[in-house]
Amino acid sequence: MGGFKDVIGHNNIIQYIGNVVTSGKVSHAYILNGERGSGKKLLAELFAMSLQCENPEEDGDACGKCHSCRQVMSGNQPDIIYVTHEKPTTISVDDIRTQVNHDIVIRPYSSRYKIYIIPEADLMNAQAQNALLKTIEEPPEYAVIMLLTQNAEMMLPTIRSRCVMLKFRNIKDRLVKKYLMEQMEVPDYKADVCVAFAQGNMGKAIALATSEYFNEIKNEVVGLLQNIDRLQTEELMEAVKKSTEFKLNIEDYLDLIAIWYRDILMYKATKSLERVVFRDQLEYIKERAKKSSYEGIGKILSALEKAKTRLKANVNFELTMELLLLTIIENQQ
Repeated sequence: MGGFKDVIGHNNIIQYIGNVVTSGKVSHAYILNGERGSGKKLLAELFAMSLQCENPEEDGDACGKCHSCRQVMSGNQPDIIYVTHEKPTTISVDDIRTQVNHDIVIRPYSSRYKIYIIPEADLMNAQAQNALLKTIEEPPEYAVIMLLTQNAEMMLPTIRSRCVMLKFRNIKDRLVKKYLMEQMEVPDYKADVCVAFAQGNMGKAIALATSEYFNEIKNEVVGLLQNIDRLQTEELMEAVKKSTEFKLNIEDYLDLIAIWYRDILMYKATKSLERVVFRDQLEYIKERAKKSSYEGIGKILSALEKAKTRLKANVNFELTMELLLLTIIENQQ
């Protein structure tokens, strides 16, 4: 698992946690809020490990060597409890009562604190949140509850007001790229695509770098855009049909098209390759930049956003994609 020194970014949160551990001023409840893949679970686990550590470092980081730390790293620390739920979209009141409320009255088995980590806490329904609120209002002195959320606004105001909020920000692109290239040995051009796509989300960047399916989508998009000038009606309909294979990942598909045309726009405006993502496609990017107008590229980027909106509103998929590709073809010049 490592320690705080191995975490990329989130320096303000790490510093805060370190201060909490060294000062002993631990709150009874925290909300760790950020998008999926932002590092919430990792830092919650490191926070919990540091709180339970028998010999923490001067900066509050866990020693990684004591009995408790070894238990955490092997997944067997009895006083760090992960709340689970059977229903994929809901954490029920029974989940909270059984795993938190009825358990929290039992003192820690071997540690100073009894820590509850609740992933996807914003899936708690109203009854579950109200049940948890009663515990947060009057917790035992040894209890620490960590709520991991993507949208903290889904939590009751009464819960939010009783928790310390830790907000996870996007990590700087250069740090994400450095990690991908140095730690994962991802090639330069591939790292650029993953970084541009992940938009500061380290977890997403790592997932993209190791995903064969993402490469499949990328290759399909690149192949389409290389030849879109020459598409006849029959080929256009075949491209629409092919896009349905990526229906579950259509935002990724559309975002890759957007990155392609932003590259064209960037090169057209600056003649610089510094911010071009698809560097392995420079021949096509340069050629398209010569032919395309600023107005045409703007209309294509606008059409991509409209397509996303339509698909979220459950407008017919194939019709939406057909209109998008026609708009792209019409605005190539």
